[in-house]
Amino acid sequence: MPESHLTVDGLSESELLARIFPRLNKGPAEGTALLLGPGDDAAIVAAPDGRTVVSIDTQVQDQDFRLVWPNGYRTTGFDVGWKAAAQNLSDINAMGARSVSMVVSLTLPPQTPVSWVEDFADGLSQAISGLGAAGCSVAGGDLGRGRELAVTVAILGTLDGRAPVLRSGARPGDTVALAGTLGLAAAGLALLESGLDVERLTPELRTIMDRQCRPLPPLDAGPSALSAGATAMMDISDGLVRDGNRLAAASAVLLDLDPAALKQLAEPLAAVADAVDGDPMRWVLGGGEDHGLLATFPGDVQLPPGFAAIGSVEALAPMESTGVTIAGRPAETVGWDHFAD
Repeated sequence: MPESHLTVDGLSESELLARIFPRLNKGPAEGTALLLGPGDDAAIVAAPDGRTVVSIDTQVQDQDFRLVWPNGYRTTGFDVGWKAAAQNLSDINAMGARSVSMVVSLTLPPQTPVSWVEDFADGLSQAISGLGAAGCSVAGGDLGRGRELAVTVAILGTLDGRAPVLRSGARPGDTVALAGTLGLAAAGLALLESGLDVERLTPELRTIMDRQCRPLPPLDAGPSALSAGATAMMDISDGLVRDGNRLAAASAVLLDLDPAALKQLAEPLAAVADAVDGDPMRWVLGGGEDHGLLATFPGDVQLPPGFAAIGSVEALAPMESTGVTIAGRPAETVGWDHFAD
């Protein structure tokens, strides 16, 4: 059988793993915490800080990605591997921590091409290095058989002796700030779901579409925010308003956003809006998966590089509920909900 036609049901588990392992952890990562990697029943990871930051995320075919999108784009294994790494690295980043290791579980239909799985391993590995998580390594994982593709990554991080930044520390008078982008991944999703032929997209539109498939979380921003005195922080995965509501509730405050700052964030999305008849502001407020960081800083603190002010933290009036407002008016846009109809 030609190599290009080989599927996972044509290999044993050990044969498939033998194709994956060489694509991961190519050479020892500087400052790696991995003491024992793939090959035994469990991995061993050092925890010199004495505390371990842990997160986990899952992508499921036809829930989180399509193998073939309405615009004709075919999701590659590299896309899924990159995104699996990016969204998990971002969660550790949002605590002000540094990622040190991850384990990966893959559920594969029998007809999955072996080349897709190899491509997945390459995407995972290149995202770790390309996004700047040099000290992170893949410690191992699990392979399983199922009716649809599913990827779960559990990731470990270290605080390097410092206190974490939680969602619950925002205080009235703080500045609300953003690191990274908003709305690009949502605009990219609109392109993927559109009837526009992927082969005919302009380079500008294609670049935005790629931000849905391969997000670029600002991994240097989390630790720098911690060092600068951030009072609260979280990853924006489900949309600015939905995640802002979560931070506001945890801190018992209001987040009031600046319309001018939001308008500036929406400007790069105008070309996509024209192409698919979309609403850039709705993408900025409700779109997730850019994996930027939403943080609050004391009002007298200079924001660290990469952060831009987008609003302020306000105290609650008597009988007032926590939430997100825009120039004092309630923000009604709803973000992503995994269990919504």
